[in-house]
Amino acid sequence: MIDLHTHSTASDGILTPSELVRHAASHNVSVLALTDHDTADGLEEARKTALKERITFVSGVELNIQWPTGEFHLLGLGLKKIGDELSSVLNRLKSGRNERNLRMIERMKEAGFDADLEEIKAEFKTECIGRPHFAAYMVEKKIVKTRQQAFDKYLAKNAPWYIERVGADLDEAINAIKLSGGRPVMAHPLSIYISFGKIRPVLENLKARGIEGLEAFHPGARVGECLRLEELARDLGFFVTAGSDYHGEAVRADRKIGHTCGGRKIEDSIWDDIKEIILG
Repeated sequence: MIDLHTHSTASDGILTPSELVRHAASHNVSVLALTDHDTADGLEEARKTALKERITFVSGVELNIQWPTGEFHLLGLGLKKIGDELSSVLNRLKSGRNERNLRMIERMKEAGFDADLEEIKAEFKTECIGRPHFAAYMVEKKIVKTRQQAFDKYLAKNAPWYIERVGADLDEAINAIKLSGGRPVMAHPLSIYISFGKIRPVLENLKARGIEGLEAFHPGARVGECLRLEELARDLGFFVTAGSDYHGEAVRADRKIGHTCGGRKIEDSIWDDIKEIILG
């Protein structure tokens, strides 16, 4: 099995980079990409552990992109280095994320809840705090009973504590990934909330702007949708990737390392088709 989309405690996963690699090895994953949100901090630790575990490791990142509808996430797979351009993008995303978090803390305090961002960072041992951390913190503080309730009542879009986060410019992000030796891949394409009837010209435009791959297989979509995305991707000249978007079973019990839509194992054939592109 392979897995080209996973997260560690460097962003919003629950396993450290080393623990994630060992977890993958114990579940017979032979190729693993670490793609933490807006940070490359966990890559070196994961790479060293992968070498010990004899796993082919793919250095990656997942960037939040400014987009008018839904959520646009851009994977960078096969990074050879973290170039100045990518560092600049990551630093600005980190700054924007921190500003957003402080504003969310302000809203919590205005609602009468005692909250502290530094306490959340210490609790989860990461500087890359996002809404999943807030949700877990709210459960711990007994503000809500479950993480899902935290999102439904307070953190989801249009909920009282939600703050829009500014993403990276798409063209700048594509260029930064390429200058770092990586390949730009559109993650979970259906999350931009454009229907199949209208998505083809959007993807054509993204291909022309430099995106090379499409994550056709993702657990957030149905199997039939993923197969349609695969067909569309190949027709438009994208290479196809697949991932679990694994954060840890305690976060999403339905997402298993090495598995994607419909609980399907991610077969080695996906990697066989693209390994020369990714590893270069």
